[in-house]
Amino acid sequence: MSSRPIKKYGQHFLVDKNIIKKIVNAISPKEEDLIVEIGPGKGALTEELIKHSHNLILVEIDKLLVAELQSKFPQLKIINKDILECDFTKDFFDEKFRVIGNLPYYITSQIIFKIFDNYLKVKDAVFMVQKEVAERIVAKPKSKEYGILSVLAQFYSEPEILFTVSKNVFFPKPEVESAIIRMKIKSEIELNYDEEKAFRYLVKTAFNQRRKTLKNSLKNLFNDNQKEASQKFFTIQFDFSKRAEELSLNDFLYLAKNFYSIQKSN
Repeated sequence: MSSRPIKKYGQHFLVDKNIIKKIVNAISPKEEDLIVEIGPGKGALTEELIKHSHNLILVEIDKLLVAELQSKFPQLKIINKDILECDFTKDFFDEKFRVIGNLPYYITSQIIFKIFDNYLKVKDAVFMVQKEVAERIVAKPKSKEYGILSVLAQFYSEPEILFTVSKNVFFPKPEVESAIIRMKIKSEIELNYDEEKAFRYLVKTAFNQRRKTLKNSLKNLFNDNQKEASQKFFTIQFDFSKRAEELSLNDFLYLAKNFYSIQKSN
């Protein structure tokens, strides 16, 4: 029995062979690459990928599609799981791997954050995403698209939009345009583990109330018992009258390092 798209999984199957070839050419997979494909669906992209590398792992949440994929690609490891539930070390081995996928729109950001959580294990990620999301990933400060996703994506990776994709190449046709984005994951970041946590917390706190000045939004970094730490933080050399969307990545890093060192010393 052929599986039909399931709405709750946000399934839109890629059916245009020219676009599939264009995506695979952009990835330029090598035989030795370990590639994890998220949401392979009926295996349209897999069929093209397997011509270049047999070192593929497929992660598919839909049991019916898994059965189809197993009959088409008996030689491949297929994991019937939600990618958000996967343990990147246990499920995908210890070596570094590349990630590719036509991501369901409703959990795109969560999947990308999961990649960042595991950045040491990932070489690069090539994703089909909603065009608006791609624009947010590469957005620069002082634009309305610039937000948490922009800052984190540019901290953990070097992102670029490769090309846009028409809604006409899918079945069923989605309501939005898509884009192929590549994120070359950085092999090292300039923060230690605790500073990294502080950085992510600070970025999210700043953008949670993006219309407020940093003086008001970043008050939420501190609880009522941390008045001294709060005073120290807001007297560092920085213009706290700015809003989150005006800050560069380096600004956020500067604030995060100061926030962490003040918290540690109190």
